[in-house]
Parts: sequence; C-alpha cells; structure tokens
Amino acid sequence: MAIGDIIVGIDLGTSKVSSVIAEINNFNQLEILATAEQKCFGIKKCKITDENEIVSAIEKTISEVEDGSSIKINSAYVTIPGKYVQIVQNSIVKEAKDRFIGITSKDVNSAMSQIKDIELPEDKVVIDVIKNQFILDNGRVVDDPVGALSSTVTVSGQVILADKSYVRQITNIFKKVNIEVDGIIPNVLAQRSLILDDNELNDNVMILDIGAGNTDIGIFSGSTFLYTNTIPLGGDNITNDIAQVFYISEEEAEKLKKEYALALKSFIDNDTDILLTTYKGDEKNKTIKSSELIEVIEARVEEIFTLVNKQLTNLGIKSNINNVILTGQGITCISRSDVAGKIVLNIPVKIATGRMISTVKPAYRSSFALVRYVASRPFAKNIASKIDVKSNENFMKTLLERIKEFFYT
Repeated sequence: MAIGDIIVGIDLGTSKVSSVIAEINNFNQLEILATAEQKCFGIKKCKITDENEIVSAIEKTISEVEDGSSIKINSAYVTIPGKYVQIVQNSIVKEAKDRFIGITSKDVNSAMSQIKDIELPEDKVVIDVIKNQFILDNGRVVDDPVGALSSTVTVSGQVILADKSYVRQITNIFKKVNIEVDGIIPNVLAQRSLILDDNELNDNVMILDIGAGNTDIGIFSGSTFLYTNTIPLGGDNITNDIAQVFYISEEEAEKLKKEYALALKSFIDNDTDILLTTYKGDEKNKTIKSSELIEVIEARVEEIFTLVNKQLTNLGIKSNINNVILTGQGITCISRSDVAGKIVLNIPVKIATGRMISTVKPAYRSSFALVRYVASRPFAKNIASKIDVKSNENFMKTLLERIKEFFYT
C-alpha cells in the first residue's frame, strides 16, 4: 500500500448494504473517511432476489460516503458469501535466474503470477490468490525472499475461485450504479485479521459469522485458508420464529429477542411473565413465560450449530479445529451463545475479542474488515480504488484485469 491510497469497501448483506471509504494516511495507517449503511433485502438465502433493491441501496450508501468524504467514487471492493467460493491449494517452485545473485523481485513476481495457473472449471473464475509462505532451497521459511542466496524459492498459497454466474450478477449490479468492481473478497477471509487475536491468527480456528440471514463459515490453519461455506440461517430466523410461535408482529418479536437474549433456557434466573402487545389471537391480554420465549431462541441457535457441525463432520476436519470464534450481529447479542455452540460442536467456542473489534461499529465491521484486508495485502501492484475518473470499459473485463494487479507486483 502507498500513502494516499483510497480504498472503498462495500458489504452486501442479507439485511443491509454498508460502505466504507478509507485512506492510507501519512503514518501508513488506515483512516476511515466516511461510512454509510442502508437497509436492503435484495438477497435471501445467499441468492440475489431483487437487483433493483440492491442497486438502490448501493446508490444511497455511495452518495452518503461521497458527501462525507468529498470524494467521487468510481470503483470498490465487494464481499462474497462463502457459498459461492472454492479454495484450491497450490505451490510453485521457481528457480533463481542467477544463483549467485539469489532471488530477485522478478523471480518473486513470476512465481506469484504462476501460482494462479490452475485447471479452471468452466463455471468458475479466479477472484483472489493468497500467499502463505516462501520456502528457500535450504527449507527456511521467510516472509520476503528477495535478496536471499537460494537457487530456488517455493511459493505456497491458495487460489480462490468463485461462481462465474454470481460474479457476473455482482458486476452487472455495480455497472448500473457506474461503479467498477476492484475485487471480490470472501467475507470470512476479510474478517480474519480483524476479529482474531494474535494467538488465534496462528491457530487452527473456525470463524462463524452469524448475520441477519446467513451464517458464513471460515476454517483456517494458521494463515492457510482451508474452507468456506454459507448456511442460509441467521438472527432474522430467530425473530421470525418468535413472531410465528407467539402470533405477534416481527417488530415485537425483534424487541423481545433483544430484551430476553439468552441462548440456553437452563441459564434463566427468573422466569418472568411477558405481556404480548401485538398478539393477533382472540385473547386481549396474552402473556407468556420468559422460559417459553428463550426455548424458541435456543431451538434455532441449536439448529444453526447443528448444521455447522454436520458440515465439519462431512469434511472430516473437525478434530483439527482447536477453537471456534463467533462474530456477527445475529448471534453476539444473544448471551450464552458461545456455551450453546460448545455443547453442540464439542469444541471451545468464544465470542470474538480481536483488538480491532471495539474500534469499529458492528454495522460497518464487514466493510471495514474488507478495506483493511485489501490495505494489508503484500505484493499487490495496486490496491487503490478509482476516484474522480469515470470509465466506460467493459465491467467484467475490468474486474479481471484489476484482480490480476491485485495478486502480485
């Protein structure tokens, strides 16, 4: 990254669109210039169901951050749910052109370029390449091999693929608001460095980002990105359950969920009466016990963790996960959700406590994590989003060209 670079991140969620514009300041730190969010329900169960609603929400957030930063935005980075992502592990051995000079930046650039050269399925497109480590001919692992007196350098990493049809949908949506797509980043990958603490960054962990309508899964072995997927359930499902079971409005159900936010009935201190104010039945003064409400919350929370557990079991990697980190507005507001997760998964579970979490409002956490991830990318030729310059290039072609630059210097 370079001082003065402007990076725009947009998170397309199931309940809202949030945008962040940030700049690399004179201290080489990421400084937020403006943020915005807009309710949006154009994505349901990971599928784009209403492009016009998404377009409208993007337009409003872009307009707001432009006003807040006095910057005209022409491109942005965008999140993608794990459902549409596939990870391919790959490594390249590159010989130094002159073993007496050692590894040059040209050797590294060439290796970084070649690591993405895999057999690509027809329905997939490369959206990212993650470098894990450089290994010299003596087996030593280094962060930067340039200048090392080694006859070869091995680069290992992950090639991140996405469904071509989903990428096309996203680029077409942004084309309607005259915004180029700089890059498309898996949500949990962007959030990793934001929500994990230093010890967790080097551990075998699973991130569970439980939002309004989706639960994104991300599994990491240290810096190696192993797996991601999405379960189409989240906090809104809990609200809907409460509304349907007790025959009340969604608004009251959401209020009760937040007021009696508890994931396990066994932790109830006082089983109080609750008067339902929007009850649609015949009774005028319908009351329920708080234990009845929490039982509904517990059932849905248990289902989410059970579905996650099923995926882990099917993958055969559950025994390799040391810790589960919970994040997302759909779950962190519910007390004892970590205990409920540990009971189902039989793995230690905790709410995310990364150092940067407290500095960012939950509504903008995903979009901020996105720009922070982009800013921290090593060996990137260009990370800055385009400002003040309009482009009429083909959007899909432009996206692929931008991604090529994003991989390597």
